[in-house]
Amino acid sequence: MSNKPANNIQDLQYFGEFGGVNPSISDSSTYTFLSAKTMFDTFEGNADGCYLYSRHSSPSNLYLGEALAAMENTETANVTASGMGAITSVIMQLCNAGDHIVSSRTIYGGTYAFFKNFTPKFNIETTFVDITKLDAVEAAITKNTKVLYCESVSNPLLEVADIKGLSKIAKKYGLKLVVDNTFSPLSISPAVLGADVVIHSLTKFINGSSDTVGGVVCGTQEFINDLRDVNDGAGMLLGSTMDSLRASSILKNLRTLHIRIQQHSKNGLYLAEKFEKDGLKTVYPGLESHPSHELFKSMMNTEYGFGGMLTIDVGSLEKANELMELMQHKNLGYLAVSLGFYKTLFSAPGTSTSSEIPEEEQKDMGLSDGLIRFSIGLDADIKRTYKMMHDCMVQLGILDKKLLEVS
Repeated sequence: MSNKPANNIQDLQYFGEFGGVNPSISDSSTYTFLSAKTMFDTFEGNADGCYLYSRHSSPSNLYLGEALAAMENTETANVTASGMGAITSVIMQLCNAGDHIVSSRTIYGGTYAFFKNFTPKFNIETTFVDITKLDAVEAAITKNTKVLYCESVSNPLLEVADIKGLSKIAKKYGLKLVVDNTFSPLSISPAVLGADVVIHSLTKFINGSSDTVGGVVCGTQEFINDLRDVNDGAGMLLGSTMDSLRASSILKNLRTLHIRIQQHSKNGLYLAEKFEKDGLKTVYPGLESHPSHELFKSMMNTEYGFGGMLTIDVGSLEKANELMELMQHKNLGYLAVSLGFYKTLFSAPGTSTSSEIPEEEQKDMGLSDGLIRFSIGLDADIKRTYKMMHDCMVQLGILDKKLLEVS
């Protein structure tokens, strides 16, 4: 694919108001006007380049939004104070009472809880399907369906959505295809493949330093305008505004995203291949054993690899917890939720990031007790990391033989 998301970010050049190489941070909540008429025009949305109030928009937020839109190849973008702020505003903008959503069954626990428990209060219902089965997706659509929702690479089972196939179905029935691309920035470009709206939790890989939460909605100018409308825009009225200082720090981190993703992917592939060879049940899109390996390859921007997320199954929650505690003790990473940090993070999704999903449904989707989700870090010496992880597994009886050599 000729799409070059990192080049699009590289080509943006901003100057600070004093000639700084970073744009100046707009550290104001409200903005002054030289004339009352300009203030009126700005309220009406008719004064380009004028700012009124930072809940509406600020220069820092617009800079970050522009860079993320360039990355995702959409007309524009709107940043929010968290990933959930992006997801909830999009759904409330696209759906009214009586509407219906078809969603992947493996999605972030917060998104699942929003669809399952919160939106029904507004008479918005969701049907959860196996997103990898396009016929099941199509069969779930009703006359009230407005949105088709999925994650490019799902949390935590790493199922891969056929975005082109889903886009065809969405167009056929006049639906909006909304894709959460948090697990695969740069590797997959959903808008290029036919998604109408692309969402990220900026908290994860894009910011990459686990020091803030943030979100973004990338889409058409028309949709983002609707989202920002002062009279009926969900992005505006639900108040999920990002702080200017945070927007500027995320923009700085975005500059190194391409280098970081390449390293996360390189390390992820190395560990996945080793774990699989050791006989562990390993799920990673870069493995030929992954059911959607070829699909991912057909969609990916090749130089960014298969991402930094992988799962292994060690048989029981007790073993999973023992292993994670031991790995943390050996400084191999942190027993923590989230992803995209420079150190490896590991968690047992069934009791953490997917705990909102009832146990019965976790079982149906194949989310087992012994599952550990890894967000692989930027380790400089991944062979050493693997050897140490392997030793931890041998010590706990998860693997039964000592490793003789690390190739």
